[in-house]
Amino acid sequence: MLESIHIENFAIIDSLQLEFDSGMSALTGETGAGKSILLDAIKLAAGDRAETDSIRSGAQRAEISVCFGLRDLDAANRWLLENEMAADGECVIRRVLHTNGRSKAFINGYNATLAQLRTLCDMLIDIHGQHEHQSLQKSQVQRQLLDAFLADPALIAQVAQKYRGYRDLQRRLQQARSGSQEREQRIDLLGLYCNELRQLNLAEGEYESLQNEYRRLANAGNLIEKTGEILRLLYEGEEQNLQSSLSLCEQQLAELVASDPALSDSHEMVNAALIQVQEATAELRAYRDGIELDGERLASTNERIADAQNLARKHHVEVSFLPALALELEQELELLQGDDFDVAALESELDKAREDYLFSARELSLKRQQTAASLSEQITQVMQQLGMENGRFVIDIDSTQEPSANGIDNIRYLVTTNPGQTPRTLAKTASGGELSRISLAIQVIMSESSRIPTLIFDEVDAGVGGGVAEIVGKKLRLLGHGRQVLCVTHLPQVASQAHHHYRVEKSSVDDATTTAVSILDEAERLEEIARMLGGVKITEQSRAHASEMIASRD
Repeated sequence: MLESIHIENFAIIDSLQLEFDSGMSALTGETGAGKSILLDAIKLAAGDRAETDSIRSGAQRAEISVCFGLRDLDAANRWLLENEMAADGECVIRRVLHTNGRSKAFINGYNATLAQLRTLCDMLIDIHGQHEHQSLQKSQVQRQLLDAFLADPALIAQVAQKYRGYRDLQRRLQQARSGSQEREQRIDLLGLYCNELRQLNLAEGEYESLQNEYRRLANAGNLIEKTGEILRLLYEGEEQNLQSSLSLCEQQLAELVASDPALSDSHEMVNAALIQVQEATAELRAYRDGIELDGERLASTNERIADAQNLARKHHVEVSFLPALALELEQELELLQGDDFDVAALESELDKAREDYLFSARELSLKRQQTAASLSEQITQVMQQLGMENGRFVIDIDSTQEPSANGIDNIRYLVTTNPGQTPRTLAKTASGGELSRISLAIQVIMSESSRIPTLIFDEVDAGVGGGVAEIVGKKLRLLGHGRQVLCVTHLPQVASQAHHHYRVEKSSVDDATTTAVSILDEAERLEEIARMLGGVKITEQSRAHASEMIASRD
């Protein structure tokens, strides 16, 4: 359940802290007061993309935090645990927007991606917009709604997976049938490439070692000369060297320490320096004595480096990538020479894959048809309750379509609004107002079957009024008995049915506009319903009417 929201510098909201309760909550206010801004903030927290113009004018950043209670929400708790974002019984989502276009998201204080926000919020909140009836005419949306009501994601995913395997076999068979000549040419070319790379046989990391060895061999004379000079300075110089000087200093300091212990630190440091010089001398001597002036090795190393560079240029890759390229080309050659291009074997495998796909697709189609019959009846009942007495809703499924990742069904939503009429597509039958009510009927039915704890309805009652509006309100209140329902509405018939009532107000001070939201007590609520009924001037008659509407709640 959505427990609270905190907003800073978002649109015309300066600062807003709001807490929510269970049941149905209505959000009302004058047109342009900012009701939709509150929902936009929730959508951003749920993973919508941000726009820099959403930040309040004059501010450098906007911040939105929402808190959800997670009691009895096993799926959300499990997701948070798997993603190492779990908290004790709650989920705090925070979104920060900056004027430079950057945004950050956090879940329980942990950095999160927008994809993670969407995945999590799909388990917590379901938003129904006032314009959903426009997308309702799209076949893809119609199928998605039916499949959501079907509630068998495993079967739907299985059909898609089997289709991908079937299509992959189709492509392989087509390649095997049409590309035999090209394949042989490719095999010949790959054989040449692989032989060259096998002969080179460059190991992982070998090229860097070759370069280091070449530099050492090419500069062997200079390395011997310079290390010899350094050794003379450190130890081997007859007249004076660093080691003998440090040794003399160490001996004299050892004598002085006996007179004044304050010199003990200096003595220790000089002694340590002497030891370091002795160790460096030993290492340098071993290094110098190990250097060889090997012209043959220098030439062979140079030749191997050149061979590697030539092959790298031929294949347009870095030299360090040659070992990986050799493996990649060997695998491709093995694939082209293997059984994957046996036409007869591929045809048999394709037939089996098609039958396997069709078995699952027909199972999905049968379940869709069974679900469609039940869903059509339920939506028809709600349509008739919403003032379309003679309306009838039909989900038509044609199961003879070509295979696809979504199955073999062509799903169409049909409707008739007059008795005796044959159901036709929504675009050809329903008016704008009727589409709104059909959309609302579908949303109510889908919400009743959903397990999502928080439902938000954004002016889905647009286009209705009178007794139908009261029925809409009662439907939303009924949903609120089992779950949390937030409803942005301009209809008093709907607002009067809510368990809780919030008023959104816009004000201007010193040329700055801001939006505030307050929860209404019973007296304030009566005045707000009366305002919605009577307009600017509230009369005793409108107050009496508002009181009757509030009293009519179940």
